[in-house]
Amino acid sequence: MQADIDALMDGDLGQWLTDQQAMRAAAKAKAHKRWLIGAIALVPLLAILWLGVGWSQDLRFMISAIAAGGVFAWGQAPIQAAKKAMKIGINSAIAASLGLAYEHDVERGPAFDLARSYALLPSYDRRNLEDRWYGTLDGHGFDLFEAHLEEERGSGKNRRHVTVFRGAVIALGFGRPFHSTTLLQRAGKHRKWFGLGGRADHVNFDGHRLDYVDQVHPVFEDVFELWSDDQVEARVLVHPSYVEHLLEVENAFDGDAVRALFIRGEVLIAVESGNMFESGSMKASEDRARVEQAARQFGAIAGLARAINQNERGRVVGPISS
Repeated sequence: MQADIDALMDGDLGQWLTDQQAMRAAAKAKAHKRWLIGAIALVPLLAILWLGVGWSQDLRFMISAIAAGGVFAWGQAPIQAAKKAMKIGINSAIAASLGLAYEHDVERGPAFDLARSYALLPSYDRRNLEDRWYGTLDGHGFDLFEAHLEEERGSGKNRRHVTVFRGAVIALGFGRPFHSTTLLQRAGKHRKWFGLGGRADHVNFDGHRLDYVDQVHPVFEDVFELWSDDQVEARVLVHPSYVEHLLEVENAFDGDAVRALFIRGEVLIAVESGNMFESGSMKASEDRARVEQAARQFGAIAGLARAINQNERGRVVGPISS
């Protein structure tokens, strides 16, 4: 599934991008003006701080860094707003050409909560959700969004936020009915005795017990472990070709550690990757390359989603709402 780049650039999107030249130029000019004003205000402040105040050197460095960072962020704000506007326009056009919809800002919803409840996503202290692509592919509900999760570590001056997950969460209406809850997790994720023992015999998620399923596919047993409340159905759902498709999803993202949850007749997939779909740019010369990159990234994922759900085609199955 791939957007027609020539048609997009020769049509409404190309004209829209041309019309944004003035907006991008105004954003740059506003940023430069703010940086100039900030620099003029910053010079006497730093002079007083370093020449006339008897504070420690560490405190002076800290205040200087905060002040300089504030000036930079104030100046950068118009540029970031312009990039966001460009990104929304480009990604929305790509999605529309594929019969889908795009939203930049994403609210936490059932798909995210299920992914957290069943440990597809790690615990975190700060989150950012963005870039939602949603609609119907070949009669199956489709919903994808990006998540950036951070955990606070250290204390005092060493306190910092560390990324614990950055990647995509994909909700798909599955191509055949099922009634179990089955979790395909990376090997070694769930262990006995607080993570120090061997593989656990079962896991509990908010009181929902899933038992370990002995796999009949030894080629994958070093990569994945399977847990379910229905041993027979789990083996039907997670067969070798399905696992191969999931690994293709991982490769399409240039990502890592894909895992999946089959629940309520749908499947949730989480895959770690970098920041994707960043199509906004301040340079008109980069527009086509950015459009091509975003279309290629999304097209690869959408194509794999279609390949995964080839059973009982034509029946609309909605994904878990994000």
